[in-house]
Amino acid sequence: MKDSKDTKSADPLKWKVLSSEYISRHPYFTARKDKCETPEGKIVEAYYVVELPTTACAVALTEEGEVLMVRQYRHPLKETLIEIPGGFIDEKESPEVAMKRELLEETGYEFSSVVKVGIIAANPGVLDNYTYLFLAKGGKKVAEQKLDITEELEVEKISLRELKKLFLENKIVQATHNSCVFYALRALGEL
Repeated sequence: MKDSKDTKSADPLKWKVLSSEYISRHPYFTARKDKCETPEGKIVEAYYVVELPTTACAVALTEEGEVLMVRQYRHPLKETLIEIPGGFIDEKESPEVAMKRELLEETGYEFSSVVKVGIIAANPGVLDNYTYLFLAKGGKKVAEQKLDITEELEVEKISLRELKKLFLENKIVQATHNSCVFYALRALGEL
């Protein structure tokens, strides 16, 4: 599911794409080289774009008010990181439905409330996707994890105070997750 903000076709800053060449085609890593013309007539011979599916992540609170975090090895960084649950939105899947699915798959919890708190573009100079940010409340354990082949997640429960501390001390390094934590804490009146 590609998401795009409403952009007017008469956008005076919009570049004209003269040609596109795909370098890689993979569901989670598609890269292309565009040749573009700026409104001033300047030709940009090679502008590289990574196409990614739209993503979603959530600050997830259990019925008891605990925050569900996941520890996961991230091969590109060669480190295990503490993160919030999240993942890719499938084609034709709404962001809310995708977030509920990801929460169930990664944590085994279902939530009584999943509310959008924001939407961001992580790196629009290179990436073409958006990330939906959610606050999930009322989580109850209903199943075991159902993880993808590349996922090995350890679920941890922490307090809201600990989440705020991790955030403020820059211990959550995943950028989209930091944005979600910020907007969720703000929605909860914690910032």
